[in-house]
Amino acid sequence: MSASAQDDNGDDGGAERPSKSARKRAAQAAQDLGEALVGLRDAELTALELPEILSEAIRAARSIRSRAGGARQRQYIGKLMRDIDPEPIRAALAARSALDARETERFKRIESWRERLILEGAPALAELARWHPDIDQVEWTRRIGAARAERGCAGGGGAASRELFRALRTLFATMP
Repeated sequence: MSASAQDDNGDDGGAERPSKSARKRAAQAAQDLGEALVGLRDAELTALELPEILSEAIRAARSIRSRAGGARQRQYIGKLMRDIDPEPIRAALAARSALDARETERFKRIESWRERLILEGAPALAELARWHPDIDQVEWTRRIGAARAERGCAGGGGAASRELFRALRTLFATMP
C-alpha cells in the first residue's frame, strides 16, 4: 500500500494522533478534575473564572441525587473540561490543597499547645512566654486554671477549653 493510499484511508500510522488508551486517560483525567470542581464552594468556583456553561454544569451536578444521573452529569462535565486548559485549574486546586494542609497543621499545633498547657500548666506557659514574651501571664494562668478545673469536673472540653483555644489561635496568628 502506498503512502497516498494510507492518507486516503485516513490512516497516518498513528504519528500525530494519540493512542486510544491515551485519549481515554486524558478523558478520565478531565472528568476527575471536573469532579474535584463539583466539591468546591461557589466563591471558589467563581474565582476560577470558568466558562459559564461549565459553571452551570458543575452547579447542576451538585443537585442531582440519582446515581445514574450524577454519572451522566460528571461525564458531561468531563467532556466540557476537554475543551479548556486544565493547568490553571490544577494549579488553583493545588494551591487550595496546600492552604488546607497549612490550616490543618496550624490547627493541630494549637490543639497540641492547648493540651500541653492544660496538662503541664506553669512549665508549658513559661515555654510559651519564651516564644511570645509580651503575653499577660496572669490572664493566661487564669485561662489555663479554668480549663483544668473544667476538665476535672466534666472530663472533656467546655467553654474554658474553647476560650483557651481561641486565645492560642489569636496568639499564633500574630506570631511570624
